[in-house]
Amino acid sequence: MKTLRFTLLAFDGMEALDFAGPYEVFTTASRVYQKMHPHSDAWCSVHTVAASPGPVATRAGLKILPDASMDTTSHAADEVLLIPGGIIDGPLHDPKSLLWIRIRARTAGVTASVCTGAFLLAASGVIRTERVTTHWEDADDLQRQFPELKVETNVRWIDEGRVVTSAGISAGIDMCLHLVSRLGGALLAERTAHQMDFKWTHS
Repeated sequence: MKTLRFTLLAFDGMEALDFAGPYEVFTTASRVYQKMHPHSDAWCSVHTVAASPGPVATRAGLKILPDASMDTTSHAADEVLLIPGGIIDGPLHDPKSLLWIRIRARTAGVTASVCTGAFLLAASGVIRTERVTTHWEDADDLQRQFPELKVETNVRWIDEGRVVTSAGISAGIDMCLHLVSRLGGALLAERTAHQMDFKWTHS
């Protein structure tokens, strides 16, 4: 099978686990897949992109060095484009970042967000009227700012086909295991969760 391309956005102020949790799920799934199919190509390749070259600092201060900037990243279509949350003021008020999200989402198989990343999908026009979720603390604000969205709480994630959104922080791991199941099969997702010693909440 063709290696799937996953791209994760990184930005100053993002929640570390919103970014690192999905990264760990996808890279672990690829390792597990290789054990299951030792003569196959990698299941996925995971790429990280920021608006500008150089490191970004998470909300808690952890520094991460993305693979590329928006100007230098590959134009290949993503199977999954993932937008983390956290303190989103930077990308939310950066026209370049919002345009990049909108353009990448057009060709992505799935565009996903964790936590307040849903605000970035809404501000970039990727979501308009869909059922979505976000961190419980931000749900009312998301509904107020984007009243045509159908914001739901008390769910870990919502799959609307081309757009998948998750609730806060750790819920992003559940959502990404769901994406592994959707794209690679339930067995791969179950074995990935087991490898991570993670109790997967399926809905």
